[in-house]
Amino acid sequence: MQAATNWPDWADEMSGRLAARARDAEAHRSVPQASIDEAAAAGFFAMAVPVSGGGGGASLGQLFDVTRRLAHGCASSAWTLSFLAMHAWLLCKFEPALQAELFAEGKVPMVPAPLAPTGQARKVDGGYRIGGRWEWATGVNHADWVMVNCIEPGAMGPRFCVLPIADVTVDDIWHTAGMAATGSNTIVASDVFVPDHRTMAAVYLKFGVAPGDALHPNSNVGFPMSAALALVAASPALGAAEGALDSFTARMKSKIQAYTGGAKQSDAQATHLRLGEALATVRAARLVWADAIALLEREGHKGNSIGVETLAAIRLASADVVRMANLAINTMAAAAGASSGFLDSPLQRHLRDVQMMRGHVVFDWDRAAQIGGKITLGLDPTPADLL
Repeated sequence: MQAATNWPDWADEMSGRLAARARDAEAHRSVPQASIDEAAAAGFFAMAVPVSGGGGGASLGQLFDVTRRLAHGCASSAWTLSFLAMHAWLLCKFEPALQAELFAEGKVPMVPAPLAPTGQARKVDGGYRIGGRWEWATGVNHADWVMVNCIEPGAMGPRFCVLPIADVTVDDIWHTAGMAATGSNTIVASDVFVPDHRTMAAVYLKFGVAPGDALHPNSNVGFPMSAALALVAASPALGAAEGALDSFTARMKSKIQAYTGGAKQSDAQATHLRLGEALATVRAARLVWADAIALLEREGHKGNSIGVETLAAIRLASADVVRMANLAINTMAAAAGASSGFLDSPLQRHLRDVQMMRGHVVFDWDRAAQIGGKITLGLDPTPADLL
């Protein structure tokens, strides 16, 4: 595999190809295989996997930046590609035996990971028997393994279980107005055996010293899971807003106002106002995003001793980025004219994708703001705060 040598350049080129395939991706509710193959050939899915695990050893900040750039072309595809890459990094926290199995012969596992604990795990000799339904399995159309989260009776918390895609069925429920290409269908398992080495208590994945940490010294494998996932998920929203800004600006330069006898839209003061508002909002979102990444890169090495204030700040910033991205795109869409409503309009697609993203539980603005305020006042978080 020949990895990309310049990730920003690769992402900018790839975003153009994602844009060209965006309507096809949306219509088929799946990232086109050509996009998956090109990302794999570039080494993207192993980008953040430590060098000690056979990956590219890139920083999480680099992964987030590539994700943002990819979303200029198609936010739904960028979300899917980045989640598959992020989950490869996440699996480096698991038992060495599982990592040897997943990454054998230089392979990079393609693993969707619906994280809500909506299944059940029952301890048996040598492992667990699990069953349940897990929604929002982004990338499952391209999976060879899946990672699910289960309630374990009598245990202190849930347990993550990794199993081959052949051991589950996929319920095709993903018919959505936005983020269609993620193919985030539902995983179903019924009384499936999972050996011990393919499982891990969620408390270790989120807060403790994970079994895989020792395999990857001096890497970012010990960085906090929830903070990293929040930022990778916010990055496509920012990229979509930047892509929408480019599309709106180009459209306003060429658009003629209807029923005016040829007046240019670019001469209208209302256009100047809306574009200025969108510019300011997108630039503010970019600064909040960059500041949160810098905070994670600076504090992430603390692992399970990282301060709850830092985790809350990153959670709040991630939700704020999505909030501002949505605000900026709404501002532009309101001024773009009826022609922007056609399905082949990039602005219209970015609008629907980001509106879908804002519904994600991590990006619920009221909830994120309340958590940020609560932690600042010195109150304790709860498990539902997803820190």
